[in-house]
Parts: sequence; C-alpha cells; structure tokens
Amino acid sequence: MKTKLTSLAIVLLTIVSCNDSKKSTSETSENKEEQAVEAQATSDDISIEDTKWVITTLEGADMTNKEVSEQEIYFTLDSESKRISGNAGCNTFMGTYTLEEGNRISFSELGLTRMMCPDMKIEESQILSVFELADNFTIADGKLSLNKAKRAPLAEFKKVDYSNEPIVEKYWKLKTLEGKEVTMSDNQEREVFFTLKGHDQTVTGFAGCNTISGGYTLEDGNRIRFTQMATTLKACPDVDFNESEFLKIFELADNYTIDGDTLSLNVGRRAPLAVFEAVYMQ
Repeated sequence: MKTKLTSLAIVLLTIVSCNDSKKSTSETSENKEEQAVEAQATSDDISIEDTKWVITTLEGADMTNKEVSEQEIYFTLDSESKRISGNAGCNTFMGTYTLEEGNRISFSELGLTRMMCPDMKIEESQILSVFELADNFTIADGKLSLNKAKRAPLAEFKKVDYSNEPIVEKYWKLKTLEGKEVTMSDNQEREVFFTLKGHDQTVTGFAGCNTISGGYTLEDGNRIRFTQMATTLKACPDVDFNESEFLKIFELADNYTIDGDTLSLNVGRRAPLAVFEAVYMQ
C-alpha cells in the first residue's frame, strides 16, 4: 500500500512539475515577445530625420580615432525634401531616401563631389557603400545602426545635437576683427554676423557683401572647427569691408570663449581673432 501511495505521489509531482515548467516557458516566451514589441515600438517612435548622425564604427572598426579620419563623417536626412546630405571624409555627398514601416530604409541617386584629398586614410567609397547596401535600421540609446538584412551593422552612428550649447542658436554680430573695431558702412546691406544651427550643425551668416555657409564641430574644452565654408559670389566694390580677412577667421579658429553676451574666436592662446556680440531679436 505504501509503495502504491509513493508511486502516486511521484506521478502527481511529475505532472505538477511539467505544468509549472510549461507555464514558466510560456511566460518567458511571452516576456521576450513583449520586450521585442516594446523595443520595436521605441525604435519606431524615434525619428532619425532632421538630426546629424556622426559615424562611430564602419563594419565593426572604430571610426572615432582622428588618425582614421580627421574630417567628421556624418549624414542628415531632411524630412521635408526627403534628401540625404553629409560628408564622406573629404567630399560631401547627397541623394534621396525612402522610409517605410518596420524601420525599412533605402537610399538612391547618391552623388559625391570630386575634391582631391591625397591624405585621406579611408576610402570614401566604403562610406557610400553603406548607404547603397543598407535596407533597414535600428536605433537605441542615441545610437543608429544601418543594416543589410539581419547581418551585423554596416555602420553605426551617434546622434549629435548642440542646441543647448551657449554658442549655438544665437545671432553673433561682429564687433572687432584682429583687434580693430568694426563699423557698418553706409552702403552695406546689413551688419556682419554668423549663427550656428544646432540641429544640423550648419553655419549661416553675412560677410559684408556675400552670405556665408558651412559646417562646424564642437568638442570638449570649447574647441571648435569650421568646415567647408563658402560664400556667394556677389561683387560689392563700394563696400568698405575686407571679406577675405573675415572669412580667414573661420579657417584659423580652433577654440572660443564666451563671457556673457561676448564671444571670442581664437587660435591657440593668442589674442582673439574676432570678437562678437550676441544680438537678441524682438
């Protein structure tokens, strides 16, 4: 009789154990599905458009080392025009893109400027191939991965936003240039100024006759670097202001200081190349 009771107890325990195991397995599976759905939802909720994405890895290789690429490699997606623009290390590139449900993405009509950069330590074609091959993306913790199917990421990028920096999103009016006070000429269209945009890291401004544009990068320790500065080509023979001298500031400046509403652009520890005053529009 004891033997029969013992056997019955073992059978019951086995059944209960199996049921618990199935329940645990089912719950674990459900949890994983919920986590996957949450992760997908989070990824879908975060827009990758209208943001500057700077490369951090390429086919698993670290790209943050300045010895690998001195120029910042990045791209931005314009949500209005559905166009991509960026820098491949030396040349700028552009094209179009399409976003679809499920984090699907495709790039087309990609083009590249043809500036010669003999000192480049990376083939720009490797950068472009990322966009030619990518068909989906994932995003988490401010990191964007461009992928091909379910392979390891073709490249990874970090989100860059300087909007909260005190130098950004302000109208900086030129006060002194190489220590000399600047006054606006009577026939000058407007005052000399520049503004740094935070969302796409671009520079806009006016150089006395022509408008200016370009890009910039901010680093720790109030370091700044201006890139690909360009101007319109209007001639203003009657304007008494040396535009080339002003534009040289953006080539030389490598750091800045801010004291209240006064900005100084400097090179090394020399006296300021130029001093600007913040102007707040009503």
